[in-house]
Amino acid sequence: MSKPSTTLIHHPYTPPATFAAPQPGVFKASTVFFADVAAMRARDWKTKAGYTYGLHGTPTTFTLEERLATLEGGTECLLVPSGLAAISLVSFAFLKTGDEVLIPDNAYGPTKALATGELANFGITHRLYDAMNPSDLEAKLSHRTRLVWLEAAGSVTMEFPNLPALAEVCRERGVMTALDNTWGAGLAFAPFDFNGTGQGVDVSVHALTKYPSGGGDVLMGSVVTRDERLHRALKLTHMRTGFGIGVGDVETLLRSLPSMALRYAAHDRAARELAGWLNGCEEIAQVLHPALEDSPGHANWRALCGATDLAAGLFSVVFDERFSTEQVDRFCDSLKLFRLGYSWGGPISLVVPYDIGLMRDASVARWPYKGTLVRFSVGLEDVDDLRADLQQALLQM
Repeated sequence: MSKPSTTLIHHPYTPPATFAAPQPGVFKASTVFFADVAAMRARDWKTKAGYTYGLHGTPTTFTLEERLATLEGGTECLLVPSGLAAISLVSFAFLKTGDEVLIPDNAYGPTKALATGELANFGITHRLYDAMNPSDLEAKLSHRTRLVWLEAAGSVTMEFPNLPALAEVCRERGVMTALDNTWGAGLAFAPFDFNGTGQGVDVSVHALTKYPSGGGDVLMGSVVTRDERLHRALKLTHMRTGFGIGVGDVETLLRSLPSMALRYAAHDRAARELAGWLNGCEEIAQVLHPALEDSPGHANWRALCGATDLAAGLFSVVFDERFSTEQVDRFCDSLKLFRLGYSWGGPISLVVPYDIGLMRDASVARWPYKGTLVRFSVGLEDVDDLRADLQQALLQM
C-alpha cells in the first residue's frame, strides 16, 4: 500500500465529466498526461485536436481563442502576453532580413519603437505613411514591402482612416495587411469583412488588456486570421518564441467577455457626451472623436461603422494655443475622477497629456494644431460627475 504522500499525488479518483456551469472550467497545466507512448507520439501540438503541453493550449485557452476568433469574424486565434506581443508575433512571423514594413504615421507608439529597435537590428527596414492618404501608401509600397500595418482610429490623434481603401491598395499589390483592432474591439466593424464586401485585412491583432478585460488588471493580446496558411506560420513562430499566458488571466477574460458589448456601448455613450460638451468650451481648439462631424476622418468612420454606430470610449482634445504646457498639466493634475494613467477600457476614466512635437514623424508635418493635446479614456462613472470634474479642472487653468 502506498504511503500517504504518494497516494495524495497519485489518487485514482476522477470526477464525473457531466458538470456544466455558466463559466468554463479552469485548467492550469504545464505538463499534460498521455495515455500511452503511442498517444504521445501521435499528438500534434499545431491543432486543437488534443493537448501536448500547457504552452500550446488547455481547454481553457482553447475556449477563449475560439470565442475571440468568432468575435472578430476570424477562424483562428492565438493568445500572447500583451497587445504589443501580438504586434511582435506578426512582425516576427512574416518579416525577414531585407524586408520592409510600412506603418501609419499616427500608429501606436510601441509599434514604431519595435520597428526602430528589434526589427532594425534584424535588418528589416520600415517607413511611415500618411494614414489619411491611400495614395501616399500606394506611392511608398516597394518590391521589398512585405507587411503593412493599419490602425483605426489613430492611437493619440484619433484620426479615422479609410480602411477599405488602404486594404485595397495592398491587396492589389499582393502585400499582407495587419490591423491593430484594439479600438474597434471586434464590435465597431468587422475587420475581415468591411461593410459586407467579403474583403478586409489578413490579420487582426487586439490588446485584450482593454475592452475584453474591462478591469484594468490583465495584460493579454490576440492574433486572429481567416487564413490557415497564415495561422500556421503564426503558430510556428508562437511556439519558437515561447509566448505563453497565465490561465488565471484567461479565466478573467472569459468571465468579462459576456459583458463586453454592454460596457463598450456605455463607454461610447459617455465619451460622445463629454466630447460634445468639451467641443463647446472656449478653452478647447479641437475635439478629436471619430463620431464628431468636424473630426478628421469622420466620413470614413461613418462609412465603416455606420451600421453599428459605435466609436469606443476614447477622444483627444487640443487646447487653445494661448494655454501653456504648464497650464494644461495643471488641468490634468486638477482632475479628481479622471486619473493619470496609460491604457483604456477599464472602469476608471483616465487622462494623458501628449507633446505632439516630440512624436517627430510624418503626422507632425500635417498636424494643423498648435496647442497641447490631451487624450481621455472614459470609464464607467456617472457622466454628470465626469463633466463636473472636467469643468472644475478647466477653472484651475
